[in-house]
Amino acid sequence: MENNLLYQFDLEKGQEIIGVDEAGRGPLAGNVVAAAVKLKRYSEELQEINDSKKLTEKKREKLFDIIMENFEVGIGIASVQEIDELNILNATFLAMRRAIEELGKKTNIDVLVLVDGNFKIREYIRKQEPVIKGDTKSLSIAAASIIAKVTRDRQLVEEGKKYPEYHFEKHKGYGTKAHREAILQCGVTPIHRKTFLTKILGENAK
Repeated sequence: MENNLLYQFDLEKGQEIIGVDEAGRGPLAGNVVAAAVKLKRYSEELQEINDSKKLTEKKREKLFDIIMENFEVGIGIASVQEIDELNILNATFLAMRRAIEELGKKTNIDVLVLVDGNFKIREYIRKQEPVIKGDTKSLSIAAASIIAKVTRDRQLVEEGKKYPEYHFEKHKGYGTKAHREAILQCGVTPIHRKTFLTKILGENAK
């Protein structure tokens, strides 16, 4: 337990903190998903938690269940329509506020929020602190990153069943060569972010 630097980082911030992170700022399609988590109890199995980008999909899925058992969890989503209307950064902040609000139905949220990145959450009035590369430093942010990533990936797997020619289950909406070619061949789906497609489709993106 003593060798978990991520847990130590959180303890130095306070006995009760909330970690917040998001998944899906960069893709061409799909929602942006945020998670807010608060530790209920620490156990050895949490030592495996790390930045979601450094873990395999199988490992993230396993840790998802462990996190759900050991943390209180809130998930917030901003839709494709909200991303196009507000821009991705504001939509991300909206998803984060929704995640914290959801968490507030289960636990006290009047504690310090650690948010991944170099921005504070806009329009959030309680205590917060941005942590650059937080998912590599804070156990709570790393746990939030896994919850957000797995939740979003599962959404895109479902979208892949609706739109099989786009293979969302493979690229999760990111702008891979195959995905860009599918957009050019098959057009734009309701889950595509129109404001992200101007480089591919030019003015036709609107």
